[in-house]
This record gives sequence, structure tokens and C-alpha cells, in this order.
Amino acid sequence: MPRRPTLTTRIVTAVFWPIGVGLTSWNYMWRTTPFHRRDLPGSTARDWAPPLPTEVDLDEVQVPEDGVGPLFHRRFRARISNTGTSPEGLMALVMSHLNRLTPTGFAHFSKVLGDEDCIRLGDEYVVRMPGPWDGPVRVVSVTPRSFRLATLAGHLEAGQIEFRAFYDDDLYLSIETWASSGDRFSRLLYQHLRMAKEVQFHMWTSFLERAARLSGGRLTGGIDVETRQVNHPGTKGPAVSSSKPQQ
Repeated sequence: MPRRPTLTTRIVTAVFWPIGVGLTSWNYMWRTTPFHRRDLPGSTARDWAPPLPTEVDLDEVQVPEDGVGPLFHRRFRARISNTGTSPEGLMALVMSHLNRLTPTGFAHFSKVLGDEDCIRLGDEYVVRMPGPWDGPVRVVSVTPRSFRLATLAGHLEAGQIEFRAFYDDDLYLSIETWASSGDRFSRLLYQHLRMAKEVQFHMWTSFLERAARLSGGRLTGGIDVETRQVNHPGTKGPAVSSSKPQQ
């Protein structure tokens, strides 16, 4: 079962973290995609993590209230034109090619529970990264157009991430995260030094660029990145059986 990282793991993370930062800086210099970044104040009503469904095992799931510091609600969104792929078709491609879409110098999805060739409710991965997201996650929601992961004990973030495709004049793919830092070390890297935040930015924007190419289309208007910061409300809401409505 997942457990919080040992002291050795933390030391190794600290040692190799500059390598990840260096790779991020080098790759960022050569990218030509326009990025539209906004950092805005958030609110609990609008930006808090979606409720967890009751039909999946929630043992060892880390909610944002389990973490340290504020919650960061981030949305990475890309518009994909000139493709005949539907939202369902795009999401099927994403689910089938997680490691093809992920910059493997930064992360690798290792499946530890469930079939390798599909994503189902309750499946588990360990995401290997040279930074504070190296840790276990569980699939807590799956629809034809989306899937959502929750962090487990041992992960250095506390929260959820959702991959979602939808159509609004054009095809869109979004990656949305709701998470607080899992501990003070992670908070230092993310909120104060901002190193982890930039590695996350590079990882998910690269993911969107690759997904557009895999779909046979092209990005239109660059990639939109919005970050909202929310202080903890101090209470945990009950789990419910429904997921967020899909577009």
C-alpha cells in the first residue's frame, strides 16, 4: 500500500530536482507555441476540488484538506482544429497513449493495478517524476470524454487531476488540477521557489501539444493556462455519487 515518502526518497528528490528544472528551462527556450497565462484569486465555491464519487475505493485518497498551504486550481486548455476526431475519439487516444503524450524526461505512468490497455475505475498508477508529483494515483472517474485521478498517501500533492475532451465550435482538450502541497517540502518547491509549478506547466502543455498532433489536427490560438489560488475552507465535504457534469 502507498506510504508517505521516506527520508531517503526526499533526499533523492532534492538532489535530482535541479536536473528536472534544467531540462524544463532548456526545452522551454525552444518552444514556439503561444501560451496565455493568468494567475487569479480564487474562491471556494468556484475552484474547490470536485466531490469524490462513492462507487470507488477511497482508502488512502488524499484530499486537498490533507495537504499544506492553499489549493491551486489550474486549467490547461488547448483548441484543436482541422481534425475529424470527436471528443470521444480524442479521449480514447489519450487513454491509450498516456506515456506517448507525456514528456518521458519528466514523467512516466507506471500502472500498478488494472489492465495495461485501458483505463477503468479503481485502476492505479505511480507517476514517476523528478519532483514532488512522483507518487501514486487512483482513477476515480471515467466517462467517454474524461477521466479523473486522485492522489494517494505517499504522493507529494493532495488533490485531483482531470483530463477532458469537449466540443465548442472546435475540439478542445483540457487538463484541470485541484491540489494543495502534500507537505512543507513540496510547498516550498511549488509555491515559494516556483520550480515545481514550472515543471508542471511544461509537462501538461507538452502533453496538449502532443495530443493535438496525435489527433491529426493542429493547435489554434496557443494554450490557455489559468491558475487560481484558494485558501482551505477548513472543513471536508462528504463524498457524493455523482461526478462533474461533462460538456
